Parts: sequence; structure tokens; C-alpha cells
Amino acid sequence: MQLLSFILNMVAVLLLRRAVTAAADALGTIPGYCGGSTQQKCGIRTSVGLNDGTQSTDSSGSVVSYQQLKALLSSHSVQLFDVRNPDEFQAGHISGATNIPLPDLEQSLKLTPAHFKLLFDVAAPQKDDENIVFHCQSGRRSATALEIAHRLGFTRARHYAGGYSEWAEREGLRG
Repeated sequence: MQLLSFILNMVAVLLLRRAVTAAADALGTIPGYCGGSTQQKCGIRTSVGLNDGTQSTDSSGSVVSYQQLKALLSSHSVQLFDVRNPDEFQAGHISGATNIPLPDLEQSLKLTPAHFKLLFDVAAPQKDDENIVFHCQSGRRSATALEIAHRLGFTRARHYAGGYSEWAEREGLRG
């Protein structure tokens, strides 16, 4: 009974946070989102396009390229978290991704493994996992997600800076 109560309370908190974030996002005043050039987002260096059309990751290894993500997905060796809003996720997503909207991410990563599995139907990421990858639409929210994860001790987590926009384009999907 306590577990059910906890889950209901968590869902209520997540829904409230989502509503507040949506309102702030509509006004363009959401804290934690940042601007910057395509080379630097939220203090994290993103991937840089090369002349051959591929991408190179930064020296810290925090960015995953399209080719790297394809390889991770084909080998089933990635925990891919889509930090876009549920309506964006429903409109189209990378197969195998788990949707955890950015406003819910910090609380979700703090859940016990059992509660995480119950809410998201996937195993909870562990702090020493090296196969955690975040993505969003274009890399901005996933860079923020990466900062949150790193702050919580998920120091090996990475993000796909190209986001669903690049994925859909390269895969020939409606984006």
C-alpha cells in the first residue's frame, strides 16, 4: 500500500512539474535551458561536423555521434533516454528509447531501481554505467540532461547532440 501511495504521489509531482515547465517553456523562461552556438551548449562541447559528413565527439567523450548511436542500438548496448515531452515522443522517437521528460529527469534518476523499473519498465541506470545516452530534439535539452546526470554521479553518461531531428533526417523519417 505504501508503494502505491508513493507511486501516486510521484506521478502527481511529475505531472505538476510538467505543467509548470510547459508554461515556463511557452514563455521562454525555463531555468536550466541555455543558449549558445552549435559548438557549445550548456557548457558541454557538442559534436563537430567534419568534411566527410561524419561527426567527431569532444575530447571528454560526452557526445555520441549518429554513427556511434546506430552501432550502440544495433548491438543492444545502450540505455537511451529521450528527454523530450511526451507529445514529442509520441509523434516520433528512436526505437528503444525510454521517455523521461527533462523536468522529471533528476527525480527519476534518484528513484530506487525497483521504483524506476515500475515507472519506466526498464532497468534503472547505475552510476558507473558507460552506456547511458540522453537525447532530445536538437541537443539542447539533452545537454542539460547530461549536466543533471553528471551532477548526480552518472559521470560516464553521454548525449546524442544531433537529437531526433538529425536521426529522423538520416533515417528518412518524418521528423
